[in-house]
Amino acid sequence: MIFLKNKHEISLLSESCKIVADTLNLIEKKIKPGVNISDLDSFAENYILSRNAKPAFKGYMGFPATLCVSVDDEVVHGIPNKRILKDGQIVSIDCGAFKNGFYGDHAKTFFVGDVDLNVQKLVQITKESLEIGISQAVIGNYVSDIGHAIQIHAEKNGFSVVRDLVGHGIGKNLHEEPQVPNFGPPKQGHEIKEGMCLAIEPMINLGNKEVKTDDDGNKFWSRELDGSSPGPIFSTAVYTMILAMPYHYLPLYQR
Repeated sequence: MIFLKNKHEISLLSESCKIVADTLNLIEKKIKPGVNISDLDSFAENYILSRNAKPAFKGYMGFPATLCVSVDDEVVHGIPNKRILKDGQIVSIDCGAFKNGFYGDHAKTFFVGDVDLNVQKLVQITKESLEIGISQAVIGNYVSDIGHAIQIHAEKNGFSVVRDLVGHGIGKNLHEEPQVPNFGPPKQGHEIKEGMCLAIEPMINLGNKEVKTDDDGNKFWSRELDGSSPGPIFSTAVYTMILAMPYHYLPLYQR
């Protein structure tokens, strides 16, 4: 069931999104070679709590942390640990906050030091894919128009779109209907209506589109299934933005 929000509800959701946006903007200043991933998670948790909100992901379906931190070929849901960020990596950070009964959720991919030009292009095209998807999020269009536009832009630039993971509605629940795929034909499924709040989440691979869940005891994250050793050449970029129709884009990091 799709829950349509009124202006007051969207204002509450917007406040949660603003907290997440501010968290990501502060974290961006801390990302550099030599940084411990667990320190980023601790910082984010303390900051969200200081804003009288709760980390949205911690405890959700057993997830143990505030941030999802995914490095290089890790697509999403990476569990923060004591790994040290290295020069040339990219790191995708997904963050959520819960306040006044509503969730906020944003993700962004950051460079760690000097990054390969192909990987820089991947991140840029992913960001452009988000913007193009947003342009299709118009009342009267269909949710599938968003994913169709994202897929076309990513693939024409030589990248692949993850199929196993999608965007979603958001509100009083972290994940609500409708699902928002980043691929597929246009003019399918749910029509976009006033009051919908959507998390548009392009997940774009430099390798192929296939992903798998790691089976070494960490079941929360996925890697590209490419048959090669992990590394910067096999990378995934992720951006997330919450869009509320027709009022405004909800606050997020500077685009």
